[in-house]
Parts: sequence; C-alpha cells; structure tokens
Amino acid sequence: MDTYIFRKTINRLPGAIVHCIPTPDPRVLEGYACRQQAGTYLQEKAYKRVLLITDQTIHALGYDQLIEQGLQERQIDYVKFDAISSEPDIATVEACRKVALAHKAECVIALGGGSVMDVSKMVAAGAKMPHRSIRSLLLKFLPVWGKTLPIVAIPTTAGTGAEVSVGAILLDDKGVKNSTVLIGLQVVLVILDSELTVHAPLNVTAACGMDALSHAIEGAVSAVRVKEKDAAYAKEGVRLVLQHLPEVMVHPDNADARMGMCRAALYGGHTINKQLAGYVHAFAHSIGAKYHLSHGNAISLVMMPVLEYQKKACEDKYAMLARYCRLTDKENDAEAAEDFLKAVANLLDLCGMNKLKSPVQTSDYASLVKMIAADSINYSSPITLKNSDIIQILKTITVNQTA
Repeated sequence: MDTYIFRKTINRLPGAIVHCIPTPDPRVLEGYACRQQAGTYLQEKAYKRVLLITDQTIHALGYDQLIEQGLQERQIDYVKFDAISSEPDIATVEACRKVALAHKAECVIALGGGSVMDVSKMVAAGAKMPHRSIRSLLLKFLPVWGKTLPIVAIPTTAGTGAEVSVGAILLDDKGVKNSTVLIGLQVVLVILDSELTVHAPLNVTAACGMDALSHAIEGAVSAVRVKEKDAAYAKEGVRLVLQHLPEVMVHPDNADARMGMCRAALYGGHTINKQLAGYVHAFAHSIGAKYHLSHGNAISLVMMPVLEYQKKACEDKYAMLARYCRLTDKENDAEAAEDFLKAVANLLDLCGMNKLKSPVQTSDYASLVKMIAADSINYSSPITLKNSDIIQILKTITVNQTA
C-alpha cells in the first residue's frame, strides 16, 4: 500500500516538532592535540568525578592518554569504560551506566565516533534515571527532567555530527536499531582535535566526509523554516566539505584541512537538530540495514540518485549552494544547480566513492520501498515520493552503481 497521501499530509510535522526540542549549544575548543584541555575545563567547572567513555580502538591508538594525563594533573577522579563496539546495544549501555553510578560520576567525557557518542548520551540520560532500565528508555522521544549529566564530547571522526545531535541509536534485544531523541541533552563542551582524524584511513575519511556533506545538503534543502544562524550552519557545512575533503584525500596529514572537516561535521550535527535529514538518509538507512552496508558508504551510494531525482523541486536551493560555495557564476538557477550537482559528483569521484558496488537487488524493491517510506516520515523533505518514485530511484542505484 502506498502511504503517499498520509506522508505528504504530515510532511511538515517533524520539522514543527523538532523546533520544540531544546538542542545543545556547547562551548567549542579547536586545535591540534587540544583534547588535553578537557581536564582544564572540568577543573574550572569544579567537576571532581568523571566517567571517560571510549572504545578499544581509540585506546589501542593511545588517543585517550592525553586526556587521562590532563585529568591526573588536575587531580580529577576518573574511571574509564572502553567496551564499546561499532553497533552498541542495550547491554553495553547498562554496563556503562553501572560504572557511572558506582563512580558517582558528575560528568561524562565521550571520546570516539558515533557509537561512543550514542552510548555516552544514553548513559548520561540513564544515570539521571537510575531505577529505569535502559530498555525502557528506548522511546521515540526521551524526556530527561533536569537534563542529562553534562557531556564533554571529543569526536574522533569527521562525519556524524553526533557530538551535538540530540539523537542516539542502539540495538535492542532483537538486534533491531532503535533511534531515540533525547530531550534535555546537555553537551557542555565540544573539543575538535584534528590530531584524532589525521591518521584515519582514506576510505573512512571519505565515507565520514560524505555523511557530513549529506547532513548539510539535506538541511539546506529541507522544508523546515529556520533562523538565519541555523541556515548558515547548513550552507557553511557544504562549503567546508567541498573545500577541505579534496585536500584531505590528497594530503591526509594536512591538519588545517582536517580541522575544516571537523567543523563541517559539527555544523552537520547542528543542522540535523534543526532541519533534519531527508531522502538521502531514508534510502541510506534502509539499504544499509538491508545489506549491512556502513552508513557512510550507503550515503555515498544513494546521494547522487536522490539529489538528481529531486532536482526540480530543489533547483533554487541547489543554485543558492552553488553560488555560496563559489562553484558557479551563472545567473540562471537551472544552470547553477547543475554546477552544484556536478561538484558533488566530482567529489564522489575524487574520493573513489562512485566505484562502490550496489548490493540492491530488484527482488528486494518491495521491502525496501516500505522501509524507505516508513523512514521518510521522520523528516520534512522538500518533496514527498510516491512508491513509484522510490522504485525509480532504486532502479538508478541498481543500474548505475553496480560495477
């Protein structure tokens, strides 16, 4: 059954709802190896008991050492939890919360990628509600009265924007991903340390960069009306990725370009909070879940087919982005929009993401359509796709992206 009429009717509802949710507006510190300043900040705020959450990979790389050194120098009592996988589940969060409660943590330091950030958010919320199971907190909207524990977020990837986004994703007992929006999320400080991303593999850098770009583009073209400051985050996020990702792919050790990508990811997180995502994410979430494809790769696979399909509806906004990013000098919107799409396609090519092999099978179209349509309800996209439109895009992904 095509739920097009229903989806079109409520298209603007998610955008209206998200504006009622308070979002973090943290202090931001930037610099190469600046993560040691976490201890200075915590001392200034008189936090004496801290939980440091990271994962085994980050620990093995030694990226947590500077933070621990800073905490030790300031005599801040801390405990570390690093048993986090790339797909965190309820049990992981429960175990981490037990550590937080036993330590009587006053603040959480989150050092890692999206998985670490998601666990940290849920622990910071769950610690304020110690008598409730984490399972019971997997609600569409999770209100935390009095706010979560304060979080110092130190992202080690430049893509998800999870350091400031109010969403979190966990696997439930059945292995199904559940997304939760935390009302009362308290991120007090974000530390953008370019050293943490310099040694990332280029394929990871590219996938994360495309995720950041998708957040910014989808925010810029969404049907959600926002203040000029929020609109600026989306536009600047697009510009930063188009400027810095090519440089990073050629010169991975360029700390300035890496920092530019860190900023782009942060702006993308702000954009998700205010303008949501769109069909690029609806397709990527569904294809990623169906075929166990990483999120950044799924985003890269579907980006051009989706952006091209909604070109007519987004022509003026694509043109605006082209001019803002100085990709064109054309006054005609249609021509300027084409220049924008060419720039995105060229970036995918430069990063090697246009060579991804599509796992999509025609026999799966029916189930994918249902998944994509259901996921799209969470956004206020510039257009509402009928089932037949979704199938047309899936055909493009299947044909054009198969090596």
